[in-house]
Amino acid sequence: MNKLLTLLFLFTLPLTAQKMIAPPGATCDPLTGLCTPAPLGAAAEAEVEFRDDVEIIYVGDPMCSWCWGISPALNRLEKAAAANGIPYRIVLGGLRPGGGEPWTEEFKGFLRHHWEEVEKRSGQPFGDKLFDREAFNYDTEPGCRAVVAARSMNPEVESRFFELTQHRFYVLNEDPADASFYAPICEKLGLDFDRFKTLFESPEMKAATMADFQLNRGWGVTGYPTVVFRKGDQMVAIARGYAEFEQMWGAVNQLSQE
Repeated sequence: MNKLLTLLFLFTLPLTAQKMIAPPGATCDPLTGLCTPAPLGAAAEAEVEFRDDVEIIYVGDPMCSWCWGISPALNRLEKAAAANGIPYRIVLGGLRPGGGEPWTEEFKGFLRHHWEEVEKRSGQPFGDKLFDREAFNYDTEPGCRAVVAARSMNPEVESRFFELTQHRFYVLNEDPADASFYAPICEKLGLDFDRFKTLFESPEMKAATMADFQLNRGWGVTGYPTVVFRKGDQMVAIARGYAEFEQMWGAVNQLSQE
């Protein structure tokens, strides 16, 4: 079934709790734990063929800090879904494709404060060596593209690759734009790094990554992390922003019985 589906939001948030997009950069809300992506430009109509009656879809970005914050809850959600025969898949968001924000003390201060907020609420660790760099482009497209490349090699390791990319960036503060960043991850997951590097740098993976960006925007996703439960032709957001496992799994149980 190829059709464009619009998300129905299970949780309604007050307008004051969400920041509007401020081009050219993305914004993140400490109250909701929702990161709003930077504008992508004109997108082609997104279509996808759904083969299962139900599934859980996680829309996120490896360089979205609240996506790192929610990671432990998503691990539990994926395991619970597998134990109950519910497919789980990832669609890459594209929070700051291209980056471009000047690496100023002001921007570094914003990031440092924001990471502290995520760490305090989620308990996830963050390093601080990134702020010692003289230059850095906060471009989230390469990290997303790396996950898409890993997916094309072995879909079974996609979630773990996503999480290890987050850890290497947020804790070790390495640069996901550098292909060598992924060598230890590929080794740990049994992926051939030379093949991965070829895919990572290919026009095909860049196009496939952009397709994910366009797809989630076409669905009406306006921030990350977003977790969706799809049943038939209906898509319901069971989390928009930071959420606990119990909240998401409770929504899955409720929606599954309707």
